[in-house]
Amino acid sequence: MSTGSQRGQRDLGQGFVPFPDHRAEEYRSAGYWRGRALESILRDAATQWPDKPAVIDATGSHTFAELDAVADRMAAALAARGIAPGDRVLLQLPNTREFAVAAFALLRAGVVPVLCLPGHRSAELGHFAEVSGAVGLVIPDVVGGFDYREMAGQLRDAHPDLRRVFVHGEPGSFESWSALADFEDPGPPSFTVDTSEPAVLLVSGGTTGLPKLIPRTHDDYVYNAVASAQACEMVHDDVYLVVLPAGHNFPFACPGLLGAMTVGASSVFTADPSPESAFALIDKHGVTITGMVNALAKLWTQACDWEPVLPTTLRLVQVGGSRLSPDEARYIYDGLTTGLQQIFGMAEGMLQFTRPGDPVEVVANTQGRPMSPHDELRVVDESGVEVAPGEEGELLVRGPYTLNGYYRADEANARSFSPDGFYRSGDRVRIFADGPLAGNIEVVGRIKDVIHRGGETVSATDLEDHLHTHPAIYAAAAVALPDDYLGEKICAAVVFRGPQISLAELNAFLDERGASAHARPDMLVPMPSLPMTAVGKVDKKSLVAAISAR
Repeated sequence: MSTGSQRGQRDLGQGFVPFPDHRAEEYRSAGYWRGRALESILRDAATQWPDKPAVIDATGSHTFAELDAVADRMAAALAARGIAPGDRVLLQLPNTREFAVAAFALLRAGVVPVLCLPGHRSAELGHFAEVSGAVGLVIPDVVGGFDYREMAGQLRDAHPDLRRVFVHGEPGSFESWSALADFEDPGPPSFTVDTSEPAVLLVSGGTTGLPKLIPRTHDDYVYNAVASAQACEMVHDDVYLVVLPAGHNFPFACPGLLGAMTVGASSVFTADPSPESAFALIDKHGVTITGMVNALAKLWTQACDWEPVLPTTLRLVQVGGSRLSPDEARYIYDGLTTGLQQIFGMAEGMLQFTRPGDPVEVVANTQGRPMSPHDELRVVDESGVEVAPGEEGELLVRGPYTLNGYYRADEANARSFSPDGFYRSGDRVRIFADGPLAGNIEVVGRIKDVIHRGGETVSATDLEDHLHTHPAIYAAAAVALPDDYLGEKICAAVVFRGPQISLAELNAFLDERGASAHARPDMLVPMPSLPMTAVGKVDKKSLVAAISAR
């Protein structure tokens, strides 16, 4: 490895918590880790399927061979500009094929991309730059009326180490990203990859505080992509639609873009998830697989009643990001596709899938089972003691693709990991011990997503499941507001489909459903929409702030 790469890797290692040696050897012996660099996914695809379209968007496409070649040229251009192996670069591009070009160009240069989402702004990016020690930034010019170049200028002023800013589009005072493709160097820089070290830094999806950085190694992330594709029974003839933000773990590697590449399948990018636009793309390109969040899946299902072009080629629709209730799952299963796949996972690693061919009872009532035979799951009570089989508790996980520590986050790591290296997910689950659902997991809610009302503990998720069954309600979230008498009172923030109902009517409906008396909302707040995090989850911190301000 060159002097520059040694500097970068040494700096990176200061904040990286590696897999323990004995577990790493176990995963290698089992064949999960094969010493492959993450960029080799593209190199291998270009060798096997050079003329197959790899990435497609509204402006055109690249075959695997073309994508491979342009990644090499741009990697050489990055090296010529002083960006060395081991350096970190923030990557924030929208859903176009240029995202794939940039991701692989950075990997080919030995750079560790920090995968930011389009909705992140200066507070988040400044935090990512500070924690990662990033030396560069790749952004679009203007998207949705937001000028990313203005933000980049502020970031560079505040973070002098962020010395290179590349803009896809009109660069303004910065460097043109697209111009790097014209570099005539014979090939990318040469360096040695340690596949046990981070290949990418993902961002956490928490709703409190600034997101944390998640190091994913070459070994574990290649396995993540390969095993996810296998869990979806993905094949060469499949076409994957990237409809969620491409920098998120779900559409990037579960199986997403990377998983599609492992089998030579094409990926289509869209920045418009509306049914009208997406259904037309699905029909045009013969899309067979996509992944989305709960709210979008329900919207697509509703749209099947009125859209003239229907997504008939879809064979598998993954739904994740938040728990699907059984009623919601059956609605999507019956109205959109019987190829519904529930997925429960996290950018930190662990993934659970229902599988193609599972009975509808499993698909509707569970979030599936572990992706890997070496996934270790514990369900524990508040004292950390494992609960009896089939009982509820917090999920702790460990395995060949689950992180061992956030990047440069000692305090968070002390809270988030058990002494023997299990990641505390914060999710309340149960694993069915017997019957037709045996071995599958049900996500009951978040450990902290509870409301303590008058001495009773109310599950916000349980209440939301009830609320979502009311025909007048499109979306709902239950949050706690402080109360002098009850300690916390229950507030239902509701997006209505049409005419609003009263709190009394809502509680009468909950009474008819048999909901617990202590779980009835004390307040009903109509909302035009619910605030969401960058990864598609309800941002309850922002929601409480908005309600309090009103």
